[in-house]
Amino acid sequence: MTLSDDTTLEQLSGAATDVERSHDAFPRTQGREKGYEPAAVDAFLARARASFENAQTDDETVSAADVRDVSFPLVRGGYAIDPVDAALGRVEDAFAVQERQAAIARLGARAWVEQKRADAQVVLDRLARPRRRRFDRVSVVRYGYRLEEVDLVADKIAGYLADGTGVTVEQVRSVAFRMQRGGYREAQVDALLDAVIEIMLAVN
Repeated sequence: MTLSDDTTLEQLSGAATDVERSHDAFPRTQGREKGYEPAAVDAFLARARASFENAQTDDETVSAADVRDVSFPLVRGGYAIDPVDAALGRVEDAFAVQERQAAIARLGARAWVEQKRADAQVVLDRLARPRRRRFDRVSVVRYGYRLEEVDLVADKIAGYLADGTGVTVEQVRSVAFRMQRGGYREAQVDALLDAVIEIMLAVN
């Protein structure tokens, strides 16, 4: 996927400008259902837009990883979670394209491609380990991610890194695992998924 600067700005504007203009840009939850705190969402998207347009200070710089990792308090009558998450996905995509263009300009296309290949190989080396041994396990008295579910996703990701098919970035973003005693350590699995998302956004 190749996007121009105008396209990336339009992507981010679609996610942020409406929020700045109106508190009804996202649907609200009803009754006892909780959603994201509107003020927190509005503030983050405004900060993201300023960063994207280079209007931020150094302390306020936002990256694609920051968008992926952001979390908001849950309140009654808040913004519905799914529409906000979808908007954040578009914002992350826009930042990833911008960061890719900056990296290519700084490193050169060949060096950048080699760097992404090296990143992908690190992930593949981890996924090449035997099933049930791909990540550290928590103790038998603690809960971690269910082994067979993580291994299934790992196999699909390995396939993607091998031939570019079988899984989308949206699927990796939304993956969720059930818990089991003695399961995989959450932090390790989450870190690998973040690395896979970065690779996928870099090459698409």
